[in-house]
Amino acid sequence: MNENLMSALGLDRPESRDDTVVPFTLDRLDTRGRSVRLGDALDTILSRHNYPAPVARLLGEAVVLAALIGSSLKFEGRFIMQTQTDGPVNLIVVDFDAPDGLRGYARFDHEALLKAAAEGRTRPHELLGNGHLAMTIDQGPNTERYQGIVALHGNSLEEVAHTYFMQSEQIPTQVRLAVAEFTKKGDHRPHWRAGGVLIQHLPEHGISHMADLPGDGNFDNPETADPDFVEADGWNEAKIHLATLDDLELADPDLSSERLLFRLYHETGVRVFTPLPMVERCTCSADRIEDMLATSFTAEDREEMAVNGEIEVVCEFCSTAYRFNPHQFNAKH
Repeated sequence: MNENLMSALGLDRPESRDDTVVPFTLDRLDTRGRSVRLGDALDTILSRHNYPAPVARLLGEAVVLAALIGSSLKFEGRFIMQTQTDGPVNLIVVDFDAPDGLRGYARFDHEALLKAAAEGRTRPHELLGNGHLAMTIDQGPNTERYQGIVALHGNSLEEVAHTYFMQSEQIPTQVRLAVAEFTKKGDHRPHWRAGGVLIQHLPEHGISHMADLPGDGNFDNPETADPDFVEADGWNEAKIHLATLDDLELADPDLSSERLLFRLYHETGVRVFTPLPMVERCTCSADRIEDMLATSFTAEDREEMAVNGEIEVVCEFCSTAYRFNPHQFNAKH
């Protein structure tokens, strides 16, 4: 994309980089959306546990989906996405700590995973199996949690997201997710990265009143946009363009969200907004775990938990180990 074209499109700031979410609208198609690119943040989450590649890809898709949905929160709080299934990967948990924190982990049956791999059954829906996906919004103390649950019957996370929004929010939604490994220059270790795009249909120009699109940025193409475009079929048009995306484009380290969106929607026009940063951040702490041990377990329980005179608690997300003396709680509580 040359400088003259970028100027014509009204893009007056540098293109976004990895670990960002870019909100956008397709005004003529009555559609809004978000595009995410995850690099180092995702690689840290996946590499920390040394997951087998099929598990890492599945968890990566879940992290991307959580970033796409959680980044729309307009308040401080948490968005929690969790799958519980009977497949080889029987549990996935991803936390989005507004406005920008991501963490996640997966639990899997090693023997079941080896069997599935030997039989060539490593696609996301085959690893998940049957169960459910829950999406929870927690706005903090003294507030009621909101939770939506959708059944998982061998569907991909993309399909589950479509079903969830139709059932829980009644908003037509389409999602594309991709996770891949790339080798950086001068580094022989493959690094995980991912990309995703979510679009939602908002009829009758509802997008003009959206409060979750900060900043400014116009990515229309004045030379190719059709002024006589028929808006009644806008949602179908938006979906058709999204369906042309392949996984390599979504995960390409050299393709920014802005360039990707221009490829998809330059004929109808796309308006992009200020990128939102994403970081890998765990919310665990010694104080929280100490409080949990003090309030959820008896002194006898804590004595049984101790090994060589210490209670060790390892965070499932970031693998940080916390150690406590079982007798320290007696003095405080």
